[in-house]
Amino acid sequence: MSSDLVIVYHRQPYEEVEENGKIVFKENKSPNGIVPTLKSFFGKVDKGAWVAWKEAEDTSNPGFERIIQIEDSFGQYTVSRLPLTKEQVSSFYHVTSKEAFWPILHGFKEKYNYDPVDWPTFKEVNWAFAEAAAAEAAKGASVWVHDYNLWLVPGYLRQMRSDVRISFFHHTPFPAADMFNVLPWRGEIVDSLLACDVVGFHIPRYAANFVSVVRSLRDVGQVPREKVDPDFISEGSALSDRTVPVEIHTEDRVVKLGTTPVGVDTDYIAQVAEREETAKRAAEIKEELDGDRLVLSVGRTDYTKGGADQLLAFERLLERRPDLRGTVRLLHVSVSANRNMTVYAEIQSEIEQIAGRINGRFGTFSKTPVVLISRAIPFEHLVGYYRAADVAWITPLADGMNLVCKEFAAARADGDGALILSEFAGAAMEMSSAVLTNPYSNKSMDHAIEMALEMPEDERRSRMAELRRVVEKYNTEAWARDQLALLSPEDFGTEAA
Repeated sequence: MSSDLVIVYHRQPYEEVEENGKIVFKENKSPNGIVPTLKSFFGKVDKGAWVAWKEAEDTSNPGFERIIQIEDSFGQYTVSRLPLTKEQVSSFYHVTSKEAFWPILHGFKEKYNYDPVDWPTFKEVNWAFAEAAAAEAAKGASVWVHDYNLWLVPGYLRQMRSDVRISFFHHTPFPAADMFNVLPWRGEIVDSLLACDVVGFHIPRYAANFVSVVRSLRDVGQVPREKVDPDFISEGSALSDRTVPVEIHTEDRVVKLGTTPVGVDTDYIAQVAEREETAKRAAEIKEELDGDRLVLSVGRTDYTKGGADQLLAFERLLERRPDLRGTVRLLHVSVSANRNMTVYAEIQSEIEQIAGRINGRFGTFSKTPVVLISRAIPFEHLVGYYRAADVAWITPLADGMNLVCKEFAAARADGDGALILSEFAGAAMEMSSAVLTNPYSNKSMDHAIEMALEMPEDERRSRMAELRRVVEKYNTEAWARDQLALLSPEDFGTEAA
């Protein structure tokens, strides 16, 4: 196949729809997000390839199209699709990745579930991804692997192809050794990552945590560190670091550590925000509010997102501030992460119960304090809410980055609006001009929501101007460019974080 750049990601890079009885592949409806950003790099190489999985009833079916050719606005590229059974997907993704890896990555040791993990299946699936990447890669090609569910791919790929350059990017937090080493497969995972040429993270703290894990398992000697760019030092965040490790020296290679925060497509968001229909939608929302202020919260229904804690903080606000009853409304968008998993169903139920109680206590015939939406809102509509909101309230208990807060800032071309952001979100490193809060502290949460609601306009605008500056500077293009520059400077540029 001989592709110069191979991207390995669990999601397919298009939407698969049926039209007139035939399956057709269409570009993602929204150009905002990681997938379009990654695809944009196919235009910088002679030939690119993408490796993903697709569920199949019979993985040996000769009619299954494993290799398809795609031509869209990003150019021509190959998609290598791995047929996985429903049982394989459940084991590799829903059980091992979500029930074992996910809670440890986010620091929720009590949620960790080892018993149902089928490690041989996880290894089998990762081996299949590595085989597909090896088959697609030209000699000396760059292979870019994404996220923790493909942790073993680099090690397997290195066994198959010693000539390729491998980069791995973590889209989640990376915990320190005392948390990560709960995983009984820690040695295999670390050895696989040390087979990379580059291991990427959002922020310096995650890179430092990775080094602590490596040192707990392997002797790698001294690890050089550099000063952190001032744009990524946040005085109010628990995740801030002053220096960052830049490389690990093993017997076989030098593994570069890249710290570049994933951003948003600010140009696209600005286009949507400036559309006439967006302005009309925002005006309609304001009209429905009838002078009330809108607090907006958007996230997934996941125990890491702190949805219940946030609702409890809003309930406390209405308890101690009778003057705000009937004048402030909370739109809480909490989209189910995975409806098939019991743990998420329990969180959804808790959120619904708290929202119902708040509305029962403080609602009136004409006004409901909390509007709870449990379905995904089309992005174009969401931008209308961003434009109409007085406050965006984003307070996860743990989050690798969080793009909602960046979307909010990018959408506020009017330069107004207040942002409350958890200090445990990776985005807090760049967005220190937000009202940073500790979601584990009732006092901190209570202070933050009142501060945001009472903030003078000149302060709101000053903070928003700085938020928009960093969001525009560190957008999706900057992230991808800097990560790939670490891997292949001669092909993808020379700037690197």
